[in-house]
Amino acid sequence: MTQPINLLQCGIQWLCQLQPCQLCHSDTQWQHSVCQTCWQQLPWRSQAVQRQEMQIQVTFDYHYPINRIIQQFKYEQQLHYQLLLVGALKQLSYPKIQAIVPMPISTARLTERGYNQSLLLAKGLARHLNVPIWQPVTRLQQHAQKGLSRLERLEDIQQQFQIQNAPKIRFRRVLIVDDVVTTGSSIHALKQQLLKLGCQKVEAVCLASAE
Repeated sequence: MTQPINLLQCGIQWLCQLQPCQLCHSDTQWQHSVCQTCWQQLPWRSQAVQRQEMQIQVTFDYHYPINRIIQQFKYEQQLHYQLLLVGALKQLSYPKIQAIVPMPISTARLTERGYNQSLLLAKGLARHLNVPIWQPVTRLQQHAQKGLSRLERLEDIQQQFQIQNAPKIRFRRVLIVDDVVTTGSSIHALKQQLLKLGCQKVEAVCLASAE
């Protein structure tokens, strides 16, 4: 059984190498749907960021073309970028975790977009790390925060996250996955709920960091 699977994988890789790069469209794909030049020229970030007293791993700075790619993936249903984005997340080193927690979005946002972009990223990373997806926290209606003070914004975000009724399975070491981190308020609020559920170690990773 192993040999046919390996042959299939080799065939898929060979076909991908014949496809054009999803970014420049002029060279053939090298890995994760892009050519070697485009892959190397992405705005890679070499260090984690500090947000809300928490170290958050990030793969990129939120610069072109990653900012545009994430926007298209998130708002314009350009889901073919999932291969590139998940491939980038795989480049990081991860601590031992038991489950991945994708950043939840409200029902209204889910209805508007049709999918949770963080869940799509989390599924790809979960397969890579061989751990399950865990979604014990839901997100209520997300309000516009324009005009609110910093304290009001923090309180509003904290109130958006709610633990589901008595989750049957609980994990102690988890990894939050999100697309872009700015202030880190959402990650911090989600972390607080996970700590209430008994999590002892909560890590976080994002595709990009925006200042």
